[in-house]
Amino acid sequence: MTTTTANDLAAIVQAAFADHQQLERAETQLAVDATIDGLDRGEIRLAEKSGGGEWTPNAWVQQAILLYFRLRQMETFQVGPFEYHDKIPLKRDYAALGVRVVPPAVARYGSYLEPGVILMPSYVNIGARVGSGTMVDTWATVGSGAQVGRDVHLAGGVGIGGVLEPPGARPVVIEDGAFVGSRCIVTEGVVVEQGAVLGAQVCITGSTPIIDVTGNEPVTYRGRVPARSVVVPGTRTRSYPAGEFQVGCALIIGQRSDSTDQKTSLNDALRDFGVSG
Repeated sequence: MTTTTANDLAAIVQAAFADHQQLERAETQLAVDATIDGLDRGEIRLAEKSGGGEWTPNAWVQQAILLYFRLRQMETFQVGPFEYHDKIPLKRDYAALGVRVVPPAVARYGSYLEPGVILMPSYVNIGARVGSGTMVDTWATVGSGAQVGRDVHLAGGVGIGGVLEPPGARPVVIEDGAFVGSRCIVTEGVVVEQGAVLGAQVCITGSTPIIDVTGNEPVTYRGRVPARSVVVPGTRTRSYPAGEFQVGCALIIGQRSDSTDQKTSLNDALRDFGVSG
């Protein structure tokens, strides 16, 4: 983008989202295409971290993706022996991007993969961003708009939720150095802060209680996993008219050790507490 700034694109996209008739204008179509191209090249982000540490979505980028779906037509395209029928093309030129992609991994155009990303057979959706040194392991999915940091491991079968609607909704964020264990699910704009470790099968939504049980009294978080926390699946007793039942939650049972290096601590932090990854 040399002549059109992000602010210019945002103004055009926002106007078109309010009045879809403007999608017929060439200027609008070019602005939408330029936004998705900027996402694909990493020049535009769907969400950014502010100086205060909060993650803020760029609603106009989510609007641009939704408009892009309206503008695109279904087409059939061939990738080796595989045939696809969709509106959004796939990313290309992985060697030039410095990204390792193991068949049949798929990343959609409009996602951004930094050099050094490794995709095992997995899926990365439009608007998502994956940082350098991160592995997206087998059958893991990175949903639309999700922001995954550097040196993260998304283990086998992990589901990172996506969000485009309503525009302005915060996407899931997995910050640098985090480890997300096998079959974990993280959705609804949850932020997994830097260096946190989720044991296998942890499920966290925006309303899931994340309970720190390491002190004398429980401390409950919602919507974020504090940095360097070690988290496992848990349950708590809830009373209902029909009786008492166990309801799912997540338990913070410790902190990653500062004395071990990053690669070791991801696994050792789980072994130390008798938890599988």
